[in-house]
Amino acid sequence: MNILVLSGNVKRPSRTASLVSVIADRLRQRIGGHLQSIELVDAAPVLFCALRADQLDTEGKAIIAAVEGADIIIVGSPAYRASYSGALKHLFDLVDYRALADKRVVLAATGGTPLHGLMLEHQLRPLFGFFNAMTVPTAVYALEDDFANHQLTNPAVLERIDRAIEEIAAIMPAANTEATLTGKRSGLAA
Repeated sequence: MNILVLSGNVKRPSRTASLVSVIADRLRQRIGGHLQSIELVDAAPVLFCALRADQLDTEGKAIIAAVEGADIIIVGSPAYRASYSGALKHLFDLVDYRALADKRVVLAATGGTPLHGLMLEHQLRPLFGFFNAMTVPTAVYALEDDFANHQLTNPAVLERIDRAIEEIAAIMPAANTEATLTGKRSGLAA
């Protein structure tokens, strides 16, 4: 199970990077898997050298391959002007539109006001709908006050994280069962 932790932060330290890291740690404890982390503070300069995927260098292609090859994506962004970061948008402009079909996605964001939490439902969820990815119902949003020294401290946000993780865990066995049944029907599984 490849789990990609994708943080749309463009500065460090980052509450967004901290939030997705907590989600990833709890998810790996729950279902296992291999974690890979990409922070756009590091990846964006590589990706911004290309306007199209065929213009990417080897490092940029590896970043896109990691996104396209993940089984589960935990994606987070700071709310910026009522949307996700432009660096995150550019990354997804480079991802093949077919590559994320049926991938499982946990949505997360950080912001300065509770109203910015709507960005998850009105910006990020439709983005993954375009890719035919499966976002879990529970999105995780955290305010600046939910952190102390960039570390998540609010138990209510931790409860939302646990709920999102349980939703991922609930749909993963269904995917494995479906793949097994498909393999048996086609004579590929013993």
